[in-house]
Amino acid sequence: MLLKDKTAVVTGCNRGIGKSILKCFAANGANLWACVRNKTNEFDDFCWQLEKDYSVKIKRIYFDLSKEEDVINGAKEILADKQPIDILINNAGMVPESQLFQMSPISNMKMIFEVNFFAQMLFTQYISRMMTRKKKGSIVNMSSLAALDGGPAQFEYVSSKAAIIGATKKLSIELGAYGVRVNVVAPGVTNTDMIKNMKDELLQHTLNSTVLKRPADPEEIANVVLFLATDLSSYITGQIIRVDGGFIR
Repeated sequence: MLLKDKTAVVTGCNRGIGKSILKCFAANGANLWACVRNKTNEFDDFCWQLEKDYSVKIKRIYFDLSKEEDVINGAKEILADKQPIDILINNAGMVPESQLFQMSPISNMKMIFEVNFFAQMLFTQYISRMMTRKKKGSIVNMSSLAALDGGPAQFEYVSSKAAIIGATKKLSIELGAYGVRVNVVAPGVTNTDMIKNMKDELLQHTLNSTVLKRPADPEEIANVVLFLATDLSSYITGQIIRVDGGFIR
């Protein structure tokens, strides 16, 4: 098991890619902090089943990324446990309704950046302190193929995910001196709730522009995140890993 005796913090793991990351990490022996916004019986049952199947411990923690105080309290609760954190996966994020730049209110841009960028960086500030003290760790930030190649509409989402890429490059330099690696995974179109909100014409165009002619399964993204979280990628930092099925613009 690639993550035996490791502890990972994963945000936004009650559905989609985050849920697949949680399962993938548990299957590889990691004990986990599962960070989600709302408590549900369905998610509790999912975590209990993972614990039973893989003999790991999953601690659930609930906070809202749009509220700074919640983010700080959530991070402090994790740190108060005084168990070393080996891995941080910043997966949580918000996807706005699709609209063009000139139709995007500044208030919407601020809200998306608050969740997709500022909250992620605030949370990372706290969690990375434990990593720098032990002089080892892996941080994986989730961005998007759209942040690299652009795309129609969703200006604020694309911009916030591009900011994550810039921050990752800077953090990899700053934290690398303490043995902490920081990388980005940029998925292409993936079978999650987000794909359901894409117009049929746009979805088909995207798939036609993909060499493999299909969307990714969330598990395929999780496997790449797993690689970056383990010592198999011990000499990789500051990189953007495209998981896009061979997207050609």
